[in-house]
Amino acid sequence: MEFFIDSGDRPAFIKFPMVSVFLFVFLFLLIAIEITVSAIDKITYQLLTDEQKAKLEEVNSISIAESEWLQKVMKLLTKSEPIENEGELLLDHDYDGIKELDNNLPPWWIYLFYACIGFAAIYLVRFEILGADDQEMELKKEMAQAKIEVAEYMKTAPDLMDEKTVTLLTDAPSLAEGKTIYTTNCAACHRADAGGQIGPNLTDDQWILGGGIKNIFHTLVNGGRDGKGMISWKGTLKPKEMQKVASYIISLKGSNPKDPKAPEGEVWVDEVAAKPAK
Repeated sequence: MEFFIDSGDRPAFIKFPMVSVFLFVFLFLLIAIEITVSAIDKITYQLLTDEQKAKLEEVNSISIAESEWLQKVMKLLTKSEPIENEGELLLDHDYDGIKELDNNLPPWWIYLFYACIGFAAIYLVRFEILGADDQEMELKKEMAQAKIEVAEYMKTAPDLMDEKTVTLLTDAPSLAEGKTIYTTNCAACHRADAGGQIGPNLTDDQWILGGGIKNIFHTLVNGGRDGKGMISWKGTLKPKEMQKVASYIISLKGSNPKDPKAPEGEVWVDEVAAKPAK
């Protein structure tokens, strides 16, 4: 008795019959479409008038001329020999029946090779001898320049102003706009004359979180003391608006409103302004 063991190495068309059926149907449809298109072309050509046939042949002749021009260009770039001259190019080498052709390198390849040599020479001289900036050095310089430009922009950009770059405004239009912002947002707690109500008096010399344009701007942005005091206004007012309202508040110093709230905090002195000039 003999035993046959199935190794499992069956052809793919047996393992996956549906794939074979799909490929067969696909191939059949391609052949059918090709035959149908060819038949339609022949019938259509027969239905054409003599004038239409002449125009069609003219178009075909132009296409043939363009094809010949393209072949000339390709021959100029490749310098390829026609297949009938293959016998003249055969070398005497024979490797198990495999023979070698003595074809010349195509001109496009040679020109590209020379161009690469020229590029390599220029690259070597520029970057290794003359010390031109490479990509890493260019990136470092661009990043350094970008930091300088950003810093310069932030000095004058109103929407990027912070407590370090804010400056005091003294012109009438800015103070008038600051007064409008103050009346709308601050008067409820500090009174319209800034004499203080829920919030402290803003016209005296004593400040809970420091006076001056930078400290007031900081308080407006971050709010007052934790758990009590003024809220942060950075979500409501733009930096330029907070600069104007802070400048307006400073302009009210010494205005002596009627029945002001008792002073709170400590006396604040502008050390920069009080420092004697050398």
